[in-house]
Amino acid sequence: MSKATVLGKTTKADLPAALFEEDFHQSLVHDAARADLAARRRGTASTLRRSEVSMTTAKAWRQKGTGRARVGALSSPTRKGGGVAFGPKPRRYTFKVNRKARRRALRAALSVHAGRDSVAILDAGVFDDPSTKKAAEALGKWGADGPTLVVLETEELGALRSFRNIERVQVAEATAIGVADVIGAASLVISEKALDQLEQRAGEITRGTGNEKRATSDSKADDGDDD
Repeated sequence: MSKATVLGKTTKADLPAALFEEDFHQSLVHDAARADLAARRRGTASTLRRSEVSMTTAKAWRQKGTGRARVGALSSPTRKGGGVAFGPKPRRYTFKVNRKARRRALRAALSVHAGRDSVAILDAGVFDDPSTKKAAEALGKWGADGPTLVVLETEELGALRSFRNIERVQVAEATAIGVADVIGAASLVISEKALDQLEQRAGEITRGTGNEKRATSDSKADDGDDD
Protein backbone atom coordinates (compact mmCIF):
# COMPACT_ATOMS: atom_id res chain seq x y z
CA MET A 1 0.00 0.00 0.00
CA SER A 2 1.27 3.46 -0.93
CA LYS A 3 1.97 6.04 1.75
CA ALA A 4 1.88 9.83 1.70
CA THR A 5 3.29 12.52 3.96
CA VAL A 6 0.87 14.29 6.28
CA LEU A 7 1.31 17.99 5.53
CA GLY A 8 2.93 19.85 8.41
CA LYS A 9 3.93 16.65 10.23
CA THR A 10 6.63 14.01 10.01
CA THR A 11 4.21 11.08 9.94
CA LYS A 12 2.89 9.25 6.89
CA ALA A 13 -0.61 8.07 6.09
CA ASP A 14 -1.80 5.12 4.05
CA LEU A 15 -3.33 5.89 0.67
CA PRO A 16 -6.36 3.81 -0.35
CA ALA A 17 -5.40 1.14 -2.84
CA ALA A 18 -8.69 1.67 -4.66
CA LEU A 19 -7.43 5.09 -5.80
CA PHE A 20 -3.65 4.99 -5.91
CA GLU A 21 -2.69 1.59 -7.31
CA GLU A 22 -4.00 1.83 -10.87
CA ASP A 23 -1.73 1.20 -13.84
CA PHE A 24 -1.21 4.17 -16.12
CA HIS A 25 -3.39 4.08 -19.25
CA GLN A 26 -2.16 6.76 -21.63
CA SER A 27 -5.08 6.64 -24.06
CA LEU A 28 -7.71 6.79 -21.31
CA VAL A 29 -5.97 9.65 -19.50
CA HIS A 30 -5.53 11.51 -22.79
CA ASP A 31 -9.21 11.17 -23.75
CA ALA A 32 -10.42 12.14 -20.27
CA ALA A 33 -8.13 15.19 -20.11
CA ARG A 34 -9.25 16.32 -23.57
CA ALA A 35 -12.88 15.94 -22.52
CA ASP A 36 -12.27 18.00 -19.36
CA LEU A 37 -10.62 20.84 -21.26
CA ALA A 38 -13.16 20.77 -24.09
CA ALA A 39 -16.07 21.00 -21.62
CA ARG A 40 -14.56 24.20 -20.20
CA ARG A 41 -14.57 25.97 -23.56
CA ARG A 42 -17.31 28.57 -23.83
CA GLY A 43 -17.69 28.08 -27.57
CA THR A 44 -18.82 31.68 -28.15
CA ALA A 45 -16.38 32.63 -30.94
CA SER A 46 -18.35 33.93 -33.90
CA THR A 47 -17.52 35.51 -37.26
CA LEU A 48 -19.67 37.06 -39.99
CA ARG A 49 -20.02 35.15 -43.22
CA ARG A 50 -20.48 36.77 -46.60
CA SER A 51 -24.25 36.73 -46.28
CA GLU A 52 -24.12 38.38 -42.86
CA VAL A 53 -21.76 41.34 -43.34
CA SER A 54 -23.21 44.83 -43.82
CA MET A 55 -22.30 45.39 -47.44
CA THR A 56 -24.00 46.59 -50.59
CA THR A 57 -25.29 43.93 -52.90
CA ALA A 58 -24.58 46.01 -55.99
CA LYS A 59 -22.03 44.77 -58.49
CA ALA A 60 -18.75 46.69 -58.08
CA TRP A 61 -18.55 47.49 -61.81
CA ARG A 62 -20.14 46.27 -65.01
CA GLN A 63 -19.28 42.88 -66.34
CA LYS A 64 -17.71 43.95 -69.67
CA GLY A 65 -15.98 46.87 -71.21
CA THR A 66 -13.74 48.07 -68.37
CA GLY A 67 -10.76 45.88 -69.12
CA ARG A 68 -10.72 44.72 -65.51
CA ALA A 69 -11.45 41.28 -64.21
CA ARG A 70 -15.08 40.49 -63.67
CA VAL A 71 -16.25 40.87 -60.08
CA GLY A 72 -19.30 39.97 -58.07
CA ALA A 73 -20.42 40.96 -54.58
CA LEU A 74 -18.06 43.01 -52.41
CA SER A 75 -18.91 40.75 -49.47
CA SER A 76 -16.66 38.06 -50.92
CA PRO A 77 -14.10 36.71 -48.40
CA THR A 78 -11.30 37.69 -50.80
CA ARG A 79 -12.08 41.41 -50.42
CA LYS A 80 -11.43 43.80 -47.54
CA GLY A 81 -14.49 44.08 -45.33
CA GLY A 82 -15.98 40.91 -46.75
CA GLY A 83 -17.18 37.91 -44.83
CA VAL A 84 -14.95 35.26 -43.26
CA ALA A 85 -14.71 31.94 -45.05
CA PHE A 86 -15.06 28.91 -42.78
CA GLY A 87 -14.90 31.08 -39.64
CA PRO A 88 -15.99 29.81 -36.22
CA LYS A 89 -19.61 29.87 -35.08
CA PRO A 90 -20.92 29.27 -31.54
CA ARG A 91 -20.95 25.55 -30.84
CA ARG A 92 -20.31 22.94 -28.18
CA TYR A 93 -16.94 21.27 -27.96
CA THR A 94 -17.92 18.59 -25.46
CA PHE A 95 -17.69 14.91 -26.26
CA LYS A 96 -18.55 11.84 -24.25
CA VAL A 97 -16.15 9.62 -22.32
CA ASN A 98 -17.71 6.56 -20.73
CA ARG A 99 -18.16 6.62 -16.96
CA LYS A 100 -15.91 3.63 -16.29
CA ALA A 101 -13.21 5.12 -18.51
CA ARG A 102 -13.41 8.47 -16.68
CA ARG A 103 -13.10 6.78 -13.30
CA ARG A 104 -10.20 4.63 -14.41
CA ALA A 105 -8.41 7.64 -15.92
CA LEU A 106 -8.76 9.60 -12.66
CA ARG A 107 -7.38 6.67 -10.68
CA ALA A 108 -4.45 6.38 -13.11
CA ALA A 109 -3.67 10.11 -12.78
CA LEU A 110 -3.77 9.92 -8.98
CA SER A 111 -1.57 6.82 -9.01
CA VAL A 112 1.12 8.71 -10.95
CA HIS A 113 1.44 11.15 -8.04
CA ALA A 114 1.58 8.30 -5.55
CA GLY A 115 4.31 6.60 -7.57
CA ARG A 116 6.55 9.66 -7.62
CA ASP A 117 5.78 10.63 -3.99
CA SER A 118 4.23 13.97 -4.93
CA VAL A 119 1.01 13.62 -2.94
CA ALA A 120 0.40 14.73 0.65
CA ILE A 121 -2.53 14.36 3.03
CA LEU A 122 -3.93 17.47 4.72
CA ASP A 123 -5.59 17.68 8.13
CA ALA A 124 -7.96 20.55 7.32
CA GLY A 125 -8.87 20.96 10.98
CA VAL A 126 -5.50 22.62 11.56
CA PHE A 127 -6.69 25.51 9.39
CA ASP A 128 -10.02 26.20 11.07
CA ASP A 129 -8.55 29.66 11.67
CA PRO A 130 -7.33 30.69 8.19
CA SER A 131 -3.60 31.37 7.98
CA THR A 132 -1.87 31.78 4.63
CA LYS A 133 1.49 32.03 6.38
CA LYS A 134 1.00 28.65 8.08
CA ALA A 135 -0.14 27.05 4.81
CA ALA A 136 2.86 28.41 2.89
CA GLU A 137 5.25 27.17 5.59
CA ALA A 138 3.68 23.70 5.51
CA LEU A 139 4.09 23.50 1.72
CA GLY A 140 7.66 24.77 1.98
CA LYS A 141 8.65 22.18 4.59
CA TRP A 142 7.11 19.41 2.50
CA GLY A 143 9.02 20.63 -0.54
CA ALA A 144 6.13 21.14 -2.93
CA ASP A 145 7.60 21.69 -6.37
CA GLY A 146 5.92 23.57 -9.18
CA PRO A 147 2.16 24.02 -9.57
CA THR A 148 0.30 22.52 -6.60
CA LEU A 149 -3.31 21.36 -6.54
CA VAL A 150 -5.05 21.42 -3.16
CA VAL A 151 -8.20 19.28 -3.09
CA LEU A 152 -10.70 20.05 -0.35
CA GLU A 153 -14.18 19.17 0.76
CA THR A 154 -16.86 21.82 0.23
CA GLU A 155 -17.17 22.87 3.87
CA GLU A 156 -13.43 23.18 4.59
CA LEU A 157 -13.52 26.96 4.21
CA GLY A 158 -10.64 27.65 6.60
CA ALA A 159 -8.24 25.60 4.52
CA LEU A 160 -9.62 27.16 1.34
CA ARG A 161 -8.85 30.67 2.59
CA SER A 162 -5.42 29.60 3.79
CA PHE A 163 -4.19 28.15 0.48
CA ARG A 164 -5.98 30.15 -2.21
CA ASN A 165 -3.68 33.21 -2.13
CA ILE A 166 -0.41 31.28 -2.39
CA GLU A 167 1.42 31.65 -5.68
CA ARG A 168 1.18 28.67 -8.06
CA VAL A 169 -1.36 26.94 -5.81
CA GLN A 170 -4.79 26.03 -7.13
CA VAL A 171 -7.58 25.07 -4.73
CA ALA A 172 -10.48 22.93 -5.95
CA GLU A 173 -13.31 20.86 -4.52
CA ALA A 174 -13.08 17.10 -4.72
CA THR A 175 -16.39 16.97 -6.59
CA ALA A 176 -15.14 19.34 -9.30
CA ILE A 177 -11.58 18.29 -10.18
CA GLY A 178 -10.88 16.46 -13.40
CA VAL A 179 -8.09 14.42 -14.89
CA ALA A 180 -6.63 17.53 -16.56
CA ASP A 181 -6.29 19.22 -13.14
CA VAL A 182 -4.53 16.23 -11.59
CA ILE A 183 -2.01 15.61 -14.36
CA GLY A 184 -1.38 19.34 -14.75
CA ALA A 185 -0.17 19.66 -11.15
CA ALA A 186 3.37 18.85 -10.07
CA SER A 187 2.26 18.29 -6.45
CA LEU A 188 -1.04 17.17 -4.99
CA VAL A 189 -2.45 17.92 -1.52
CA ILE A 190 -5.68 16.17 -0.52
CA SER A 191 -7.65 16.63 2.69
CA GLU A 192 -8.93 13.56 4.53
CA LYS A 193 -12.59 14.29 3.75
CA ALA A 194 -11.79 15.03 0.12
CA LEU A 195 -10.03 11.66 -0.08
CA ASP A 196 -13.29 9.94 0.85
CA GLN A 197 -15.16 11.90 -1.81
CA LEU A 198 -12.56 11.02 -4.44
CA GLU A 199 -12.90 7.37 -3.52
CA GLN A 200 -16.63 7.59 -4.17
CA ARG A 201 -16.08 9.41 -7.49
CA ALA A 202 -13.26 7.30 -8.90
CA GLY A 203 -13.64 3.93 -7.20
CA GLU A 204 -14.38 0.89 -9.30
CA ILE A 205 -18.05 0.23 -9.99
CA THR A 206 -19.07 -3.11 -8.49
CA ARG A 207 -22.23 -4.80 -9.60
CA GLY A 208 -23.99 -7.87 -8.30
CA THR A 209 -23.82 -11.12 -10.28
CA GLY A 210 -26.73 -12.46 -12.24
CA ASN A 211 -27.39 -15.15 -9.61
CA GLU A 212 -27.73 -12.48 -6.89
CA LYS A 213 -30.22 -10.54 -8.99
CA ARG A 214 -32.16 -13.70 -9.73
CA ALA A 215 -32.25 -14.60 -6.03
CA THR A 216 -33.56 -11.15 -5.16
CA SER A 217 -36.34 -11.37 -7.73
CA ASP A 218 -37.25 -14.87 -6.53
CA SER A 219 -37.49 -13.68 -2.91
CA LYS A 220 -39.80 -10.83 -3.98
CA ALA A 221 -41.97 -13.31 -5.86
CA ASP A 222 -42.16 -15.56 -2.79
CA ASP A 223 -43.25 -12.60 -0.65
CA GLY A 224 -46.03 -11.88 -3.13
CA ASP A 225 -47.21 -15.52 -3.00
CA ASP A 226 -47.38 -15.38 0.81
CA ASP A 227 -49.70 -12.39 0.61
